[in-house]
This record gives sequence, structure tokens and C-alpha cells, in this order.
Amino acid sequence: MKTKVTEQGVVVPKKFLKGIKEVEIRKDDGVILVVPVSEDPILALGSQPIADEITDASQHHDRYLYGR
Repeated sequence: MKTKVTEQGVVVPKKFLKGIKEVEIRKDDGVILVVPVSEDPILALGSQPIADEITDASQHHDRYLYGR
């Protein structure tokens, strides 16, 4: 795909960004990269500790592990 560079820059078609909430734009060795920014997996660690219908296992894990 070719597109013109305007005073504002370049428009990236939305279909290329489906499901992406944030991108990083950088220039490496003359190549311009638009890279999706993903969440740090460490921040999501423990948010879904088990695959079950239980919705509060990350907050009340002792109750489910030890019956307390």
C-alpha cells in the first residue's frame, strides 16, 4: 500500500489496527515501525488463576485452596 505524507503525517488504515489499543512508533535504521504495545504480562499475573466459574479466586485464593 502506498500513501502520501501530508503535513500531519501518514494515516494508517484502521483495519490494520483491529483489536489494538496502543502503538509505539519508532524509526530504526531508516525503517519506520508501528508496533502494537502489549500489556506487561506481570501486571496480569494472578488475574485468572484458575479456569473455572469462580470469579473471585485471585482475591480469595486461600478460601479455595485451604477452605478458610
